[in-house]
Amino acid sequence: MAAPTEHPAYGVLRPVTDTASVLLCDNPGKMTLEGTNTWVLRGPGADEMVVVDPGPDDHEHLARLAELGRIALVLISHRHGDHTDGIDTMVSATGAVVRSVGSGFLRGLGGPLTDGEVIDAAGLRITVLATPGHTADSVSFVLEGTRGQNGAVLTADTVLGRGTTVIDSEDGGLRDYLDSLDRLGALGPLRVLPGHGPDLPDLVAVTDMYREHRQQRLDQIRAALREIGEDAGARAVVEHVYTDVDENLWDVAESSVRAQLDYLRG
Repeated sequence: MAAPTEHPAYGVLRPVTDTASVLLCDNPGKMTLEGTNTWVLRGPGADEMVVVDPGPDDHEHLARLAELGRIALVLISHRHGDHTDGIDTMVSATGAVVRSVGSGFLRGLGGPLTDGEVIDAAGLRITVLATPGHTADSVSFVLEGTRGQNGAVLTADTVLGRGTTVIDSEDGGLRDYLDSLDRLGALGPLRVLPGHGPDLPDLVAVTDMYREHRQQRLDQIRAALREIGEDAGARAVVEHVYTDVDENLWDVAESSVRAQLDYLRG
């Protein structure tokens, strides 16, 4: 039987563009959707690769990555363990340099990522775009198009392949998140290569949808506060507003509602 080529395809390096392929980790869950997307980037004719987000410390997943060839560089989109816990296993197997915004994930001599930086590696030009909001350290990676194709952007958890993004209760922020959606949307209709879920064809369309969804939720929360009290807590708002969401996801929704309340209360 031929290997599956549509999302989700576990254990299969699935080409998405002429320079980007995805290896889906078998770690499904309510926060990870079908699992974590590890992106493998390689320009035409290049003999090395760039890996974006090695994923959790799943030895089978990481072994498949190490078998693909020479990994020149590993880029980290943000601090969450489903994207980063596999770093040291990968470095032990490949010796790759790892770069991130924060110092906690740096391995080798690459140094921290900076907004607007252009990385030349594996026959590609990759631009770092700061997109905080989901977490404070979230970044996206913009790929130039090749062979007449449009470019693409790796959005990690800032824009998902389905559903909406949770604002991290520790260091995320809705104001930053909305600004990041604006930054991404301004790039134009690039292909979306997310950290979870299927790839999407049009960045502008999906950022418009995300922004509209956030505004709808904010309007619902404003209405809820008028009804249940301006000082209502996040859980009370979730129970009032998120009646269209499975109760098993209410704990997750509570994090986003806290961010929305912080935004509304200034």
